[in-house]
Amino acid sequence: MEILERRAVITGIGQSEVGRRLHRDPLALTAEACLAAIDDAGLRREDINGLSTYPGGMVPGAPGFTGAGCTEVQDMLRLEVDWYNGGPEQPGQLGSVINACAAVATGLATHVLCFRTVWEATAQGGGRRAGIGTSGGKGFRASGFMQWTLPFGAASAANWIAMFAQRHFHEYGTTREQLAQIALNARKNAALNPKAIYREPLTMEDYLGARIISTPFGLYDCDVPADGCTAVIVSRAEVARDLRRPPIRVEATGSALRGRPSWDQWDDLTTMALRDAAAMLWSRTDLKPADVDVAELYDGFSFIALAWLEALGFCGKGEGGPFVEGGARIARDGEIPLNTQGGQLSAGRLHGYGFLHEACVQLWGEGGGRQVAGDPQVAVAAAGGGPLGGCLLLTRR
Repeated sequence: MEILERRAVITGIGQSEVGRRLHRDPLALTAEACLAAIDDAGLRREDINGLSTYPGGMVPGAPGFTGAGCTEVQDMLRLEVDWYNGGPEQPGQLGSVINACAAVATGLATHVLCFRTVWEATAQGGGRRAGIGTSGGKGFRASGFMQWTLPFGAASAANWIAMFAQRHFHEYGTTREQLAQIALNARKNAALNPKAIYREPLTMEDYLGARIISTPFGLYDCDVPADGCTAVIVSRAEVARDLRRPPIRVEATGSALRGRPSWDQWDDLTTMALRDAAAMLWSRTDLKPADVDVAELYDGFSFIALAWLEALGFCGKGEGGPFVEGGARIARDGEIPLNTQGGQLSAGRLHGYGFLHEACVQLWGEGGGRQVAGDPQVAVAAAGGGPLGGCLLLTRR
């Protein structure tokens, strides 16, 4: 069976200014990243005939959760597109990139501009951080599963994911000291990333002494709201050979959802939909977890990154705590370098796309002080939590 996503490659990346409360128009951030990605690939705007984003424009949610949709970007850049895609019902944020791979593989587009814009730091800078889908708590009427969680004060993904983490603690004996290594490792890497929001040292004492947000999560288990846009170009492989960069090949993708699509009624509360996405990814390649040189795994909350490590087979189910204990295995010089840009816990919440961007940076050898040694050839980028999950296996081989 032909693995169709192998017809797709990544040919360029771009990122806007990233910061806390930049007070810039989100469409301006989007333009900055998109134009940078097009230039990085050695393309012109006229070459782009596809657009893909998550979640797109006109999607209700917390203020700043979305900054631009396909139609806004098409109009802004005066693009003529043959295919475009946006909307929240996708396998995580990187589902929009997976969809772009499918589009170029089937001939619907040749070069697809994928982008994700957030400006939560500015939009919510005047008050408490809003829960997803709550409209900041202003005149909000709950529907769906939230009508059952809100009466118990569970308005945020911090509460919902904490429930998964607490079950993992109960089942497998995972500890806060073990989970802390996800955050401590992220901060060490962020110190070498000039765009990272938080770069000062973080100690175990700092981590354990911070206020509890939702047990077992403390402040440093939660990602950092930021303003910024990230963009990537997905191209058809046969037309990418003469572009500016050596293309990064999409070896396999994972987007499966085989459990109940629920934040609070998942069949196994020690894992999430990423379990199914990871299983699909490995079913579509002969490569193994041991072949991966760099892992850029979603850490909207620290436990999600630990759950991705288990789901992708870097350690056994339930063994994530002992695997990360001490931090050596996930360090830049460890068995599987994790979140080399600082992840969302320290570099800032770019909502999934930042991990794909960093995977490409590492494979192209452009990480500077945070570059993983040994000329990495294979990377995995993954995003999503709860009932959402999508991942891509990338290679220079």
